[in-house]
Amino acid sequence: GFLYAQNSTKRSIKERLLKLLPCSAAKTSSPAVQSNVEDELEMATVRHRPEALELLEAQSKFTKKELQILYRGFKNECPSGVVNEETFKEIYSQFFPQGDSTTYAHFLFNAFDTDHNGAVSFEDFIKGLSILLRGTVQEKLNWAFNLYDINKDGYITKEEMLDIMKAIYDMMGKCTYPVLKEDAPRQHVETFFQ
Repeated sequence: GFLYAQNSTKRSIKERLLKLLPCSAAKTSSPAVQSNVEDELEMATVRHRPEALELLEAQSKFTKKELQILYRGFKNECPSGVVNEETFKEIYSQFFPQGDSTTYAHFLFNAFDTDHNGAVSFEDFIKGLSILLRGTVQEKLNWAFNLYDINKDGYITKEEMLDIMKAIYDMMGKCTYPVLKEDAPRQHVETFFQ
């Protein structure tokens, strides 16, 4: 998901957020027209107000200053204060242009949308990002389990893992080396369960 390699830690959290969350407003050729459209869109959207930063600071592993920077970036890119699933899929497709990331983005969106209201709020995003970037091994494992447990019944079945594996292989596309066989996701799942 949103994990980063060690050598990329030089980039600021704000830069990472801006790359992850370019909300898809209407795109037009004229900047003035686009600005007007975005203004109208912003005014027409019910805005989501986040919890107090002090509360988020207590619930996450980010400092108040980091949260302020993250929130500024989030609001700048997403004036409504939330990201819907379609926007989330568009964002993810930019990272994997050689494959189809739609299904994996759907599963990932559901993992971030912890209250299952069809939108990822700033709080949802921060709580997930906090675990993925700074959580303990146990917290990361719990988060990953939740991602794989598609129907949220407390168990990961072979079918659920196969759905996730297929989504990952689809996302990586045909440009892998060596070229993957058609049954590679199923073999991966069988090996894991053995």
